[in-house]
Amino acid sequence: MASADSPSRKGLADKHAPAGIMGDHLHEKGEWMVEYKYMMMSMEDNRIGETTISDEAAIGPPGMPAGITVDGITTNAGAAPTQMTMEMHMAHIMYGASDDVTLYTMLMMPALTMDHIRGDGNPAGRGTEFTTHNSGFGDTSFGALLRLYSTESQDLLFNLGCSVPTGDIYRESTIPTGGAMSQPLPYPMRLGSGTFNARPGVTWKYFREWWSGGVQFQTDVPIGRNYRGYSVSDEFRLNSWTSVLLTNNWSVSLRGEHLWRTDYDGADPAANNMLISTNVEEFRGGYWYNLGIGTQFMGHGHYFNFEIVPTIAQDLDGIQVETDYSVIASWSKAW
Repeated sequence: MASADSPSRKGLADKHAPAGIMGDHLHEKGEWMVEYKYMMMSMEDNRIGETTISDEAAIGPPGMPAGITVDGITTNAGAAPTQMTMEMHMAHIMYGASDDVTLYTMLMMPALTMDHIRGDGNPAGRGTEFTTHNSGFGDTSFGALLRLYSTESQDLLFNLGCSVPTGDIYRESTIPTGGAMSQPLPYPMRLGSGTFNARPGVTWKYFREWWSGGVQFQTDVPIGRNYRGYSVSDEFRLNSWTSVLLTNNWSVSLRGEHLWRTDYDGADPAANNMLISTNVEEFRGGYWYNLGIGTQFMGHGHYFNFEIVPTIAQDLDGIQVETDYSVIASWSKAW
C-alpha cells in the first residue's frame, strides 16, 4: 500500500467517502466524472416520539370521534400510513474547472410508494388497506466544491451547493377514498420541495497508511415558501466515517450520521390535518441516528461504492412512520 506521504495515497480505494456522502472530493482541471447512484429507504410502523405503536392505535379506537390526538392535533381520521418505500435514481456529473474548483450537477428521479390503513372517517370503511405511488423528476442540484486547504494527506473542502424546484409538488388521487373523492397526495409523497434551496457544507478528509477518515457537515435549507404556501424542513447532517484498506483497490467503511429536520413552515391549504398525519406540518421534524456499513472497490477505471444503513435511533415530532434502513449503491467513472 502507498504511504501516507505519497501523492498516490489519495488515489486508492478509499479516495471517496462512503456511498451515503456527497460532495467529498475534487477532480483535476479538465477531468470529468459521471456517476449513477441508487438509494432505497424502507420505513414501517408508526412512532410517536421514541415509541412504536400498532396500526390500529395509529387510526385511534373504533367509533366517533374518528382519529387519534397527538400533541393536541387530531389526525388519521381518514387513514394512517403503515409502510413507505422511497427509491431514488440519481445521475451525477462533475467537472474540474481548476485543480481547486470542481463543478457538479445532479438529476434525481424519486419513486415513492406508501401503504395505508383506513380510519373511521373514510367512506371506504375502517381497517381496509390501500397503496399510493408517485414518481417522476425530483429537484435538481447544482454547485461548486472549493478546496480550502490541502496537503498530501488531508483535504478541507467547502460545498457551495443549491437546488432548483424541478420536482412536482401537487398531484391528486381518488385511491385513498376508494374512488369516492379526489384529494392531494400528502407531503412525503411529493417529488420536490417547490423552493430554491441552499445546500452549503464543509468536509474534512485525512489519509493514513492503511486507513482514512472524514467529517462532513451538510445542510439543506429552503429559501422562502413554495406556490402551495409552505416550505419543507431545514435539514442538517453531521457525518463521520473511517475507511480501512484491504488492498489498494478494495476498502471497507463504517459511518455514523446524525440527522436533524425541523417541522414544515406554513401550510398547503389543501392538506387537511384530520385526514392523515402525513398532512400535518408540525409532524415532519425529528432526529435520526444512522449507521452506515459499506465497501468500496475500483478497477479498470470504474469505481463501485455500497452501503447498508440501519437507523439505530430516532425521536420523531408527533406521529410519523419510522425509518428502518437504507441501501445505497453507486457506480462512477472519471476521465
